[in-house]
Amino acid sequence: MRVVIAEDSVLLRDGLTRLLEDRGHEVVAAVDDADRLLAVAAELRPEVCVVDVRMPPSFTDEGIRAAVRMRRELPDVGVLILSQAVEEQYATELLAGSTSGVGYLLKDRVADVGDFVDAVVRVAKGGTALDPEVVSQLLGRSRKQNVLVTLTPREREVLGYMAEGRTNSAIAQAMVVSDGAVEKHVSNIFGKLGLAPSETDHRRVLAVLAYLGS
Repeated sequence: MRVVIAEDSVLLRDGLTRLLEDRGHEVVAAVDDADRLLAVAAELRPEVCVVDVRMPPSFTDEGIRAAVRMRRELPDVGVLILSQAVEEQYATELLAGSTSGVGYLLKDRVADVGDFVDAVVRVAKGGTALDPEVVSQLLGRSRKQNVLVTLTPREREVLGYMAEGRTNSAIAQAMVVSDGAVEKHVSNIFGKLGLAPSETDHRRVLAVLAYLGS
C-alpha cells in the first residue's frame, strides 16, 4: 500500500511513517502543508493520504479543505482525516459525495496501532473508517430534522455500523447475531427511510448519508 502523510508535527509525521513502514507499507511522501499534499497526491496517486485537519499557515482547516478538494479532483485516492476534534461542516462535506475511500478518525485512535492501521488499509481499499465519536456528533447536529426517529435502537445500532463501512457479515459478528437478522434489520431501515429499490441509487449509501446528516 502506497501512502502519503500530511502532518505538520514532525514527531507525529515521523511516528506515522515508521508505524506504517514497519508493517510493510510504503510511505511515498510525508509533507507538512496542504499545498504540498495536493501536489504530491496528484503526482504520485497513492492508494491513501493520511491528512491532519489543521496545517500551516493558519492551523485552522487547511488540511480538511485540501481533503475535500482531493475527493473532487482525485476520487481514486483514499483520504483518512486525523483530527483533535470533529469539524462537523467539513466532515459532512467530505462524506456527502460518497462514503467510499474515506475516513475520519480522532487522533486518540492512533494510540491503538492495530485499529489505526486497519483503518488506513480499509480506506485505501475503498472502504470507510469513521470514528464512533464522529458518527455520534454528526448524528446529533440537526435534531430538528431527525429522519431516523422511527428506527428501533437495534436498527440504529446496525445503521451506525453501516456508517463505519462494515459489511452485513461484519455487523453480525460485532452484534453476535445471525447474518439473516442483520439483513432483516437493514431491510427494515430501508423501508422506514423510504429507500425503495432503484437501478441507479445505492440504498446503503443513501441510508448512511441520512444517518450522517440527521
